[in-house]
Amino acid sequence: MSDTQDLLTVGLVSVSDRASSGVYQDQGIPALKDWLSAALKNPVMFETRLIPDEQPQIEATLIELCDSAGCDLVLTTGGTGPAPRDVTPDATVAVAHRVMPGFGEQMRQISLRFVPTAILSRQTGVIRGKTLILNLPGQPKSIKETLEGVKDADGNPLVHGIFAAVPYCIDLIGGPYIETDDSVVKAFRPKSAIRAAKT
Repeated sequence: MSDTQDLLTVGLVSVSDRASSGVYQDQGIPALKDWLSAALKNPVMFETRLIPDEQPQIEATLIELCDSAGCDLVLTTGGTGPAPRDVTPDATVAVAHRVMPGFGEQMRQISLRFVPTAILSRQTGVIRGKTLILNLPGQPKSIKETLEGVKDADGNPLVHGIFAAVPYCIDLIGGPYIETDDSVVKAFRPKSAIRAAKT
């Protein structure tokens, strides 16, 4: 671990008609904050947004977080199913410079261990400029499983979580060097990409 970790700016976007209108309390952003606070060794600055399932508003929010707020990573929660109001992936792809389909594929692999309806999820990952945007599920338990993966009773991974690949992806697109708490999730990098600890 280096003496001074890079600051990481993370956008958290909860997409929900009912939560954004105050019908019930949003659970997505608190769940994401809790998990990231446990998983990351870097200092983190959060930019949070709670918005309805409206594609133009989701697109505008993602663009603002990437282009104006300077987020290195943006995580969305909610709105990824096949229902007419589920437009988060559509908005995400619309603002993307590059699509990263492997993230969605792995998220569905994780969820399929629990429910056969995981194939209905349209979660994806994209890059806009120097920002990685990932669509996550809406439930706190599913958010944790998706990011962290599924482990056996001895703590060995049965299915890798998607966050293991996030730090190296952000390295490759010019973002800060992310260090994780291995007991939560171990970041994977090729040996040539691992930063030497400062003495």
